[in-house]
Amino acid sequence: MSENSYCATGRRKESTAKVRLKMGKGKMIVNDRKMEDYFPRDMCKGLIREPLELVDFLDKFDVEIEVKGGGLTGQAGAIRLGLARVISKINPELRKTLKKVGMLRRDPRMKERKKPGLRGARAKPQSSKR
Repeated sequence: MSENSYCATGRRKESTAKVRLKMGKGKMIVNDRKMEDYFPRDMCKGLIREPLELVDFLDKFDVEIEVKGGGLTGQAGAIRLGLARVISKINPELRKTLKKVGMLRRDPRMKERKKPGLRGARAKPQSSKR
């Protein structure tokens, strides 16, 4: 790893993202594809750009992301946490700003497991009155 390259990991639901930032012009690559091609929804793209826009790093760094598992929204959340962690590594003074907005907090919500005797986590089988 070179001096001007920084790495961090982010997780959300079943997704894990490895984020690498290096000096550049704002190029974002997710799993060897452009971010626009990988994430079709604007909500996911906005979620990912949020930490970079907050600290004005959008056009100063190239971002290379390797993400596995889960769905697109979970992956976007994992990338967002990874980016926030990388930014706080690069400049520890920005940590307070990111923490205030809640970007350095790992979202602990996971899928609730299915229970025996039930159709899902909480859905009960239909009962007939007669």
